[in-house]
Amino acid sequence: MNRRRFLMISAAMAATPALASRERWTGRALGAEAQITLEAPPDVADKALAAARATLAEIEGLFTLHAPSALTELNANGRLRMNPAFADLVQAADHAHHLTGGLFDPTVQPLWRALAEGRDPGPASALIGWERVIHDNLAITLDAGQALTFNGIAQGYATEAVRRTLTAHGLTRALIHVGEYAAISGPYRLGLSDPAHGLVATRTLTGGAIATSSPAATPLAGGGHILHQTARPRWSTVSVEGPDATLADALSTALCLADLDSVREIRARAGDAISRITLIDADGNIRTL
Repeated sequence: MNRRRFLMISAAMAATPALASRERWTGRALGAEAQITLEAPPDVADKALAAARATLAEIEGLFTLHAPSALTELNANGRLRMNPAFADLVQAADHAHHLTGGLFDPTVQPLWRALAEGRDPGPASALIGWERVIHDNLAITLDAGQALTFNGIAQGYATEAVRRTLTAHGLTRALIHVGEYAAISGPYRLGLSDPAHGLVATRTLTGGAIATSSPAATPLAGGGHILHQTARPRWSTVSVEGPDATLADALSTALCLADLDSVREIRARAGDAISRITLIDADGNIRTL
């Protein structure tokens, strides 16, 4: 079971157009399982999948923590001159941070490392604070000792980037899964599962995106892997649906840390950027907003 994603395809794909074929690519990207399923004539499908894989490779070269990347360079040096894609994700992270009242915070990486390595988390926790990161459209500078992780948003960003690539190649029907899900047309039937309670609901995706986070998916020093300086997970699983996979990814991460009133406030502030939120508590109860 992958790092924190528990949406799995339970049924998909209606009848295939007469001249189209169903093509599927499966691999890994940003530490998660990835799959692209599309329907198109074979020559179109081959070119579109090649372009989608190139998009994933480019994004992995920017944001992965599993190999040398622009992000690991930033964490090592404290400053990075950003290309447009890196700057775009930084702006998306900044938006999610402010939208969630600071619950989404990419500066938790030192805390994650301290917990993973069994060290005292106190000094690392003191380094957390996105407001201490200086950034514009050209460069980003971290405060002393800080390091970033985009694991709560980069998979959604990659999912969305692949969708744009496929659309640019003329695809009119596809399902993209790079940790999160996004669709071109549909419908696609997805199962929503919780690590403790199994399959708890189904969702139908026709365009748009859906992202899901479960803190217990990856245990870390006796707790979940979704971290914050002061907040702690309140939900077993959170699923967010909306038009954009990038924001849905960030919000599904942050809302794991929000009480019900805060979830409602964030949903109201987000407006049309959220179409539905599904909350699953520790007892397996489901609440939909």
